[in-house]
Amino acid sequence: GAHAVVVDAFDAEGLRRAVIAAKPAVVIHQLTDLPDVSDPSKMTEVRENNARLRIEGTRNLMAAAQAAGVRRVVAQSIAFVYAPGRKPLREGDPLNASEAQRVTISGVAGLEEAVLHTPGIDGIVLRYGRLYGPGTWFDKPGGPGPLTTDAAAHAALLAVTRGAPGVYNVAEDDGEFSIEKARRELRFDPAFRMA
Repeated sequence: GAHAVVVDAFDAEGLRRAVIAAKPAVVIHQLTDLPDVSDPSKMTEVRENNARLRIEGTRNLMAAAQAAGVRRVVAQSIAFVYAPGRKPLREGDPLNASEAQRVTISGVAGLEEAVLHTPGIDGIVLRYGRLYGPGTWFDKPGGPGPLTTDAAAHAALLAVTRGAPGVYNVAEDDGEFSIEKARRELRFDPAFRMA
């Protein structure tokens, strides 16, 4: 029963028309601009492109959702941008302000601001840990706060109908990020795997 529509997230008017035509009650925002393969020599360009999509693409998507009367938006963000601090890091902890993270943080901040503060829309931001599994850069967990693609997708599905507006850390429970709020309000389980 689903119908695919391809729209450029930077085409504000085209995106607006597509979302209005779809008449969704909820939008799940999983837009990213990442290549299939990680190439360290191109990471500056990758970060800039992804930040632009997080800022401009999200702004356009939220305007389209608002015009279409969407009541809830669930958006993907990232958890591995917190400033160093006492573990586990919680949703209210500050983001990293270092120059090395400036582009990424500006993208995350722009996305989260638009999702959480668009009038009339309940915004849910899922700060994912480092994704691994099929279709990612990593086959197995790497670094603190990993998250399988299965568990990430399930968290997004849960957030369609559960949880108050706000930010949720979504990762495996390795002590890096507190996932108490996601467990409690979304009933998130980091061990979830597709059958």
